Amino acid sequence: MADEDDRPAGGAYASPPCFMHELQSGFAASDSDPQARADIMRWRKAERQRLIEARLAVPAAERSAMAGAIATHLDAAIGDPAGRRLSLYWPFRGEPDLRAFAADFMRRGGTLALPVVVEKAAPLVFRDWRPGMKLEKGVWNIPVPPAAPAVIPDIVISPVVGFDPANYRLGYGGGFFDRTLAALPARPTVIGVGYAAAAIATIYPQPHDIAMDFIVTEAGRAGQ
Repeated sequence: MADEDDRPAGGAYASPPCFMHELQSGFAASDSDPQARADIMRWRKAERQRLIEARLAVPAAERSAMAGAIATHLDAAIGDPAGRRLSLYWPFRGEPDLRAFAADFMRRGGTLALPVVVEKAAPLVFRDWRPGMKLEKGVWNIPVPPAAPAVIPDIVISPVVGFDPANYRLGYGGGFFDRTLAALPARPTVIGVGYAAAAIATIYPQPHDIAMDFIVTEAGRAGQ
């Protein structure tokens, strides 16, 4: 599946990624400026690759320890799980593995969900999930609940490739997460999760980008 960020919005790119520092950090290209938007999307693609390679280079044991610290900070930020539904994610390409945290959340009275891609350029669907449930391969071979009931979460944990001080998330470029938040009948608490090393000065947010409520890393709560 091609990343949306990889598609030029009107012709060849004018600027290589290394020139993006010449734009102001709050710069947001509009649909009326396709060349500027194309440059930003190209920069995002390069930055995404750099950050993923960097986290995959961290030893697995170190990533596991950081995931444990993230879980501790998440627990403090979320509070009592009783009667609340948490949407998590299945760890992918070096993302923090929070499945033990999810199991503990459920043991203490919460319920769980996993996001599922149902079609391209459409919002995600959240499906009921619990540890031990039989899963099937979804997009990118990520395990998903098979035809489990759709649910609406109270809290959404979203993995980040990168994040900025304004709580904007650099993801994989498919646009699924922003579409999903825009389509929900009521906004849940949205928490971005990643490693502290994924902090960047800005993602150059675009009009469709939606900021997280806050970011949690192994160092604690980040962003505004």
